[in-house]
Amino acid sequence: MKLRDIYEKAVAAGMETDPRGKEEVERYLQARKKDFESLKDKDKEFFDQAALKNPYADSRILFGTGDEEVHSALVGIDMEAPEVLLANALSARGKKVDLVLAHHPEGRPYASLHEVMGMQSDILHRFGVPINVAEDLMEGRIKEVERRLMPQNHTRAVDAARLLDMPFMCLHTVADNHVSTYLQNLMDEKKPYLLGDIMDLLMEIPEYQEGARNGVAPKILLGSPKRKAGKIYVDMTGGTEGAKDIFQSMASSGIGTIIQMHLSDEHRKEAEKNHINVVIAGHISSDNLGLNLLFDKIFAGSDVQILECSGFRRVKRG
Repeated sequence: MKLRDIYEKAVAAGMETDPRGKEEVERYLQARKKDFESLKDKDKEFFDQAALKNPYADSRILFGTGDEEVHSALVGIDMEAPEVLLANALSARGKKVDLVLAHHPEGRPYASLHEVMGMQSDILHRFGVPINVAEDLMEGRIKEVERRLMPQNHTRAVDAARLLDMPFMCLHTVADNHVSTYLQNLMDEKKPYLLGDIMDLLMEIPEYQEGARNGVAPKILLGSPKRKAGKIYVDMTGGTEGAKDIFQSMASSGIGTIIQMHLSDEHRKEAEKNHINVVIAGHISSDNLGLNLLFDKIFAGSDVQILECSGFRRVKRG
């Protein structure tokens, strides 16, 4: 497959599984087009024009023209300069690597991670939180994350790939959309009554079984196995954790249980204060599930070899 084909299929699949729905994604892309057209000519060169077709700022080709033929990809959750060097070393030893594929963003997508967080407001609105409340609370959190990312050295891994002439790509929210939608559909279909029933459902999934073998099994962070689940909200996309002040609005909208990849202690205290159950499915295992569901689509019928590293394990379905 060509690098460009992998990228375009990934973006299309991410849009198909976006929890906001197709109409909201199209509105977002139209807004980005208007943003670009309103710029002065001298400012247009700094605009990320990939955003006109790809609504996920954290999923991009980091290095490469797109015309490169990919027969094998070194895939991992965090792929930084050491992993780029690993790809080069493997190629030198006869195990050719044509692409380094990361889940977590590097380069400009890392610097722009906060840009995908706005989608959390639209998802919360679909669960009954007033959109004005969701957007107001998320605005402060988005600015907080932007400030945290600003001083980082974003291009280290991308520079390593460029110097080694190694194609490099990151697929973040396009994969997270898959795990979020998959688990939400599972909960909506199975309707687990107790938190213990949620745990049983999660532990039927190979990626969470692997997490358990590695000492990071799904965990009930707030609540107990015999507590009723109520209305379940799966929160696993949109860059990173949302606003800590949102839990009161979640409780008011009838949400009883949240399933997340991870939760800071500050956020946990707010959830507890508002009597919301929290199930932590696991970060790396959830990232694995999202990538595997995505790969089942974009690599279907291809002979691209996946080399696993940096916390990733390939599980095929279907």
